[in-house]
Amino acid sequence: MNIRKIDIPASGNLADVPALLDAAGVGFAPVAHDNWHWSDRNPVVKVRAAHASDFMILHFHVSDNELRAVETEDDGRVWEDSCVEFFVSPDRNDFYYNFECNCIGTLLLHGGPAGGDRPSAPSEVYGSVRRWSSLGTGSFEAHEEVREWDLVEMIPASALFRHDIKSFDGLSMKGNFYKCGDLLPHPHFLSWAPIDLPKPMFHCPQFFDAIEFEQ
Repeated sequence: MNIRKIDIPASGNLADVPALLDAAGVGFAPVAHDNWHWSDRNPVVKVRAAHASDFMILHFHVSDNELRAVETEDDGRVWEDSCVEFFVSPDRNDFYYNFECNCIGTLLLHGGPAGGDRPSAPSEVYGSVRRWSSLGTGSFEAHEEVREWDLVEMIPASALFRHDIKSFDGLSMKGNFYKCGDLLPHPHFLSWAPIDLPKPMFHCPQFFDAIEFEQ
């Protein structure tokens, strides 16, 4: 994935980001690999990304038929809800960060090597990652409903909290994008880059694909 550099205000309204990305011509990539054929009711998911040197923008658009948003506290079990995720390895190895965000903007962020020490981000890092959801921030139990929703995350370079990255300009990383919902009536597990494992597993940096940030 090539992540374009665009002029976007760091303090702007995140609800305006989809229109700004449209105006800049930033396109979507599908999060559509159904690696394990877990459900016959998969949502339609796409993601796009851009950066402005010291922060990057993620915009997920989801057409869902089941929704759940129980977790309201950061560093909680967001993957059990309707959840979109961005895993990224700055050094293109097995050290990665997992940005997992449920459909009301609750975030889980850990960083470290696969199978090793992966601490949660400090509270100030959680606070630095701005989030907006078209569904609002109120929690709700699992229910079946055909609904389209958007999630925007503004991720500063400093959110990669075990690195010292000042700018995304020209960087080469590896990563993957996901959609899941472990406690939905019909769980699903989708990815941007394919995963060749026998059962659902997203913590697998060996299957991350190239992510190139424009200079």
